[in-house]
Amino acid sequence: MSNQTMVHRVENETVLVLERVFNAPKELVFSMFKEAEHLKHWWGPRGFEVTVCTVDFRPGGIWHYCMKCMDPQMGDFYGTESWGKAVYKEIDEPDGFVYTDYFSDAEGNVNASLPATVITMEFIDLGGGQTKLVSRGEYVSSESLKTVMDMGMLQGITETWDRLEERLSEVK
Repeated sequence: MSNQTMVHRVENETVLVLERVFNAPKELVFSMFKEAEHLKHWWGPRGFEVTVCTVDFRPGGIWHYCMKCMDPQMGDFYGTESWGKAVYKEIDEPDGFVYTDYFSDAEGNVNASLPATVITMEFIDLGGGQTKLVSRGEYVSSESLKTVMDMGMLQGITETWDRLEERLSEVK
C-alpha cells in the first residue's frame, strides 16, 4: 500500500476538496470509478462491502449501490445498509467527471433529509505512473457540509481511498 495521505480543505464554507496521489496510471485510476466490477472491491469504509452495484456511466446515467457493514466488531453498525445514488452530469474520460451524490433507499428514491453533493472528480497525470485525484464536493450550505462531516464522512472517504490504493495494487 502507498504511504500517500489524503489532503483536505474547506473552501467558502461549502466546498470540501480532497486530494491524494495514487501509484497508478491515470487511465487505470479513472476506470476504478466507472466499472461496477472495480467499485465492488473498494468502495466504502473498512468493514463494509458493496452488495449491490449498478453503473450506467454516461451523462444522465445512474450509479446505485448499497454498502453493508459486514464486521461484527463495528457494534451497532453491524448489518446496517447504506444506500447511495449518483447521477452523472458530465464525463471527460480520462480527465474527470461530475456527478450529484445522494443518499437513497433500495429503490433509488433520494433521501431528501440528508444533503446532496455535487462532486467534481479530476484525474491528473503526474508522470512516473502516478495520478493525483482531486475531489471537489459542493454543498448547498455550510450546515449541509457540517452534517456529512459529523457523520464521519472524512474518515469514511479516507478508508475508501486506502482501499482504492489496495485495489490498484492488485490489478496493476
